[in-house]
Amino acid sequence: MATDIQDIENVAKEIKQSFNDFKEKNDQRLEAVEQEKGKLAGQVDDLNSKLSELDALKTSLEEELKTIKRPGTTGNKNKDVEAHQEAFARFVRKGDDNGLKALEQKALNTGADEDGGYAVPEELDRSLLDLQRDAVVMRQEANVITVGTGDYKKLVNLHGAASGWVGEEDARPQTGTPKLAQIAPLMGEIYGNPQATQKMLDDSFFNVENWLSNELQIEFSEKEEAAFTSGDGNLKAKGFLAYSNTEEDDAARDFGILQAVRSGSASGITADALIKLVYALRKVHRMGAKFMMNNKTLFDVRILKDSEGNYLWRPGLDVGQPSSLLGYSIAENEQMPEVAADALPVAFGNFKRAYTIVDRIGTRVLRDPFTNKPFVGFYTTKRVGGMLTDSEAIKLLKVQTSA
Repeated sequence: MATDIQDIENVAKEIKQSFNDFKEKNDQRLEAVEQEKGKLAGQVDDLNSKLSELDALKTSLEEELKTIKRPGTTGNKNKDVEAHQEAFARFVRKGDDNGLKALEQKALNTGADEDGGYAVPEELDRSLLDLQRDAVVMRQEANVITVGTGDYKKLVNLHGAASGWVGEEDARPQTGTPKLAQIAPLMGEIYGNPQATQKMLDDSFFNVENWLSNELQIEFSEKEEAAFTSGDGNLKAKGFLAYSNTEEDDAARDFGILQAVRSGSASGITADALIKLVYALRKVHRMGAKFMMNNKTLFDVRILKDSEGNYLWRPGLDVGQPSSLLGYSIAENEQMPEVAADALPVAFGNFKRAYTIVDRIGTRVLRDPFTNKPFVGFYTTKRVGGMLTDSEAIKLLKVQTSA
């Protein structure tokens, strides 16, 4: 049965009722005597968990509705692209690479070397990237570009232009000149090695491309999420959490260093700290900004209230309206750290301005029918990297070690 708006509205009603129950039980927990607190805490946790499930269900239904309503496209394929796709399918199924290299050269694929590896067809590459985008939160939130060379570099403006007021006949001395810096992503090669029996590959009902896309998405996604979030840059992308941080504000910090705001508590996160985190970000970056944290931290912040007793987290009850924290959307990234001393469990910022993911054209597959008989392995590699592009566009919440 197809999803419609009524399904989403029904889930929204459940979210509203669950949130009201959650607030009631949490308020009772805060006011209860000690012997009742344990029982109520369990009920609050259950309702907190239910809110997460309903919130995820509402988002999923909204995405499904978008897909149903999206008009289909039936563009004409280039004959060389079609021929490459068919030749690649023969290579995957039977190991027959007759004419495949020549077709790749026509299609300007640069990923294939002389070692038996072949670039996957353009549509398969796009399908894999689409699957990864759905599975990797950082691909949804960050800026993603595809480049045809491994030495991509970007110029960034470090500002520094100056001006001044002068009288009609006053001298006009030279002012400061804007400074530019060149940055480059730290690239790494990610690989997967899905395997299938020859019988599976021979089966005419077995969609090789869909299977290969799904298997590689599973293998690539978790590694990419970890790298883009906290990767150290050694043979992989450097994640935004791996960059240095300080409590200095934008005017005092050097480019490439992030600002961290104290959590307000040695044991956790306070409402005041989250509010301070929001306003540490300049207004120009707050447009399009989001919170990022893992699900366990989201549980913790759901019980926080402002000075007037209002909950900071609010459920999204209308179609297309996400749940929010202090009025901003939340991206759940399970690679974000948990709340602990010196940890950085919450980030807030405009991630599209702050971080860029760089995909290198040319996912390559090496067919291996020998190593693990009777399975055929598909050793697949791709170059991918990431870099911080605006260190003023993200703020981090740092858990204090003492009050």
